Amino acid sequence: MPSGRPKGGKNRYWSAQDKEKIVLECIEKGYGSSRASKIFGISKGQHYKWMRAYREQGLEGLENKRKPGNPLVKYSRKKILTKEEQLEYENMKLIIENERLKKGYLIRGDGQIVVFDKRKFRSSK
Repeated sequence: MPSGRPKGGKNRYWSAQDKEKIVLECIEKGYGSSRASKIFGISKGQHYKWMRAYREQGLEGLENKRKPGNPLVKYSRKKILTKEEQLEYENMKLIIENERLKKGYLIRGDGQIVVFDKRKFRSSK
């Protein structure tokens, strides 16, 4: 039976030091994935990934990776943009709008209202 997070709950954050502590204890005591998942409250797959990452890259393999965020945030937080930044910002907005239109979304006004256009995807039988 899966012992994941409850529906609507937050994902658990594991620092590299927490992961290393668990991995080293598993190596030292010879715990397998099933045993480690019960003791530490992690999934078998997560245990396997951490063990493989530690074997291949050491502590560096257990570091949390930064995920790319919204590229528009760096422009929207600034009050004064340079001319180049204004052009980059407008270009990104147009690229996003273009992608939405390709997928069948209609954008009204300043982009706050987005509606899916079902007519584009009707089958012609």
